Amino acid sequence: MAYAADHAADHHDHKPNPFWRWFGSTNHKDIGTLYLVFSVITGIIGAALSVVMRMELSDPGVEFLVKENGDPNGHFWNTIITAHGVIMIFFVVMPALIGGFGNWFVPLMIGAPDMAFPRMNNISFWLLVPALAFGILSAVVGGGAGTGWTFYPPLSVMQPDKMSVSFAIFALHMAGASSIMGAINFVTTIIRMRAPGMGFFRMPVFVWTAWAAQTLQLIGLPALTGGAIMLLFDLSFGTSFFRPEGGGDPVLYQHFFWFYSHPAVYVMVLPVFGIFSELITVYSRKPLFGYKFVALASFIITFLGLIVWVHHMFYTGTPQWMRNLVMITTMLIAVPTGVKVFAWLGTSWGAKIRLTTPMLFVLGGLVNFIFGG
Repeated sequence: MAYAADHAADHHDHKPNPFWRWFGSTNHKDIGTLYLVFSVITGIIGAALSVVMRMELSDPGVEFLVKENGDPNGHFWNTIITAHGVIMIFFVVMPALIGGFGNWFVPLMIGAPDMAFPRMNNISFWLLVPALAFGILSAVVGGGAGTGWTFYPPLSVMQPDKMSVSFAIFALHMAGASSIMGAINFVTTIIRMRAPGMGFFRMPVFVWTAWAAQTLQLIGLPALTGGAIMLLFDLSFGTSFFRPEGGGDPVLYQHFFWFYSHPAVYVMVLPVFGIFSELITVYSRKPLFGYKFVALASFIITFLGLIVWVHHMFYTGTPQWMRNLVMITTMLIAVPTGVKVFAWLGTSWGAKIRLTTPMLFVLGGLVNFIFGG
């Protein structure tokens, strides 16, 4: 009784173990922070690989990528390219922009207490850790996966070390599962958990762009996942989905891959457009010019982004009607992006812009996008 009396009121003083505080957290801000920290760590790994690539390209011939006996090792170069591409796209840019900034700001911007599925949110982050481990293993096991980040067959199914390519496919599967769960969570949160009075056309533009990007993820990722599973079966179980010698079609894999991987460009850039819109309005001290057009332009990009993938495959024997269609949609997708650029110019026109560091980054990004995007 004395023990119970002494400890009856101390339950408020117990704090979670620091490990479980982060490992088991379902708070959207905590998970957003985890995504950002993860992206910084993987960004360092990806940047280190980039430095090695640039060092190798500094002089003609093989300079640094050599075997122990001094022979040139061109396969090692292919392995570095593969690891760099996979890490930078699936483990740096997407986790930072969607998982990091999205988790932090979308619930706050729509007045939601948290994400719709907090535990799924936690799982979707922690799936990235073993996915990254598989990705790193794919570069160090055996000779490493030297297929390039596209994993095109028949090269990918003819690798001398099948285990390394299998690890790379496992990494893509787990990262894809993480992204699909995150997309379900974001779309549900935005549609169902807005605060009373928060209509769709009262949401900040960043929420619109996150919604559009996650819709692309939901539609496009299953195609890549299915193609990767078929590739794994060709690699390890003797099937011939993509093996020409068994009646398979390597071009079919390219359709699976680019159906998602070209829209992935918009998955990465749409949240950036949302950030641009928010920062320009803040530092121009004006509401966004053409708000509704900017919001709807995000979903026009989503729609058109799903029907332009064949422009990566003009020389692969695709039908002429398909090439003509994709040529038109590829040009059309510049229209909604142009709407956004003109809206930003209209917002800035006549404004007393404060050239703070964030605004300077926005201006630099805009110049880069207009000339190179």
